[in-house]
Amino acid sequence: MSENDATNLSIPQRRDCGTMPVHHRLMAEDPAYATARVEIENQAFAYETGAASTARVGPTRIPVVVHVLFNTAAQNISDAQITSQIDVLNQDFRAQNPDVAKVPPVWKPLVADARIQFHLATEDPEGQPTDGITRTQTQTTRFNIRTDDAKSASTGGHDAWPADKYLNIWVCPRIFNPADGDEILGYAQFPGGAPETDGVVIGHRFFGTNGTSSAPFNLGRTTTHEVGHWLNLRHIWGDDGEGCSGSDFVADTPNAGGPNFGTPTFPSLTCSNGPDGDMFVNYMDYTDDKGMFMFTKGQAARMDAALDSFRSSF
Repeated sequence: MSENDATNLSIPQRRDCGTMPVHHRLMAEDPAYATARVEIENQAFAYETGAASTARVGPTRIPVVVHVLFNTAAQNISDAQITSQIDVLNQDFRAQNPDVAKVPPVWKPLVADARIQFHLATEDPEGQPTDGITRTQTQTTRFNIRTDDAKSASTGGHDAWPADKYLNIWVCPRIFNPADGDEILGYAQFPGGAPETDGVVIGHRFFGTNGTSSAPFNLGRTTTHEVGHWLNLRHIWGDDGEGCSGSDFVADTPNAGGPNFGTPTFPSLTCSNGPDGDMFVNYMDYTDDKGMFMFTKGQAARMDAALDSFRSSF
């Protein structure tokens, strides 16, 4: 196992994401968010069904700022660890990841190049040169998804850079859901929310491919998953618990009964979805990093819709 932080905490053995609890909270507390979500989903539906399409030509380049929050020296992750994560994002969103070859043959025709590229910002909000990384020592050892405390200097985090110009990624010691106290790997804010909280939060042990990144979440796929949410992708099982009535609003991801964990063997059948079963190799499932390899064409269409609407500034 890679270097751990000074507290020698155990690594969660199952992926857990805080995006949907954050979404439900914002839907209940922020009328503007709820209104924006309706508009965004209407456009996403039009793109995914072919009623509308993007005029985007070539890849969209998204500047990234990584806000490193650290309580111990080990949590002050290296530039190399950050760069490794940017490399993973660029491979995964362009379908250039070497392990895409492991996609079962039945789904290979669905593999999508989302035509999105990421790079560390070279200019800060004041127009000054930057390496796209901020570093903040904090007294906070656990960051709360309900209060979004990682995203504000007043609560031990770092203020967001303008969300219409940068993808903000906060990398922090630990993240927890106060509903159950469990550690989660990361979370994102769907398009439509307040700019001061817009972005992605990742635990440092689940970020990048070297340094403090730790198996089974040491291949950078937690950030791929959460950036997928930032671009309006849902979990492939539709977040209805273990039922078969949920939807991710994407036609080419099979209906699934719930999240898959670890590294399943093809086929994994639920919801009468044989013979091929759940698309557990999708980045928007809950498998280990080494078990997820692809976005689909339908998911790419939803990302197009996000980039043409709420995220059109990029």
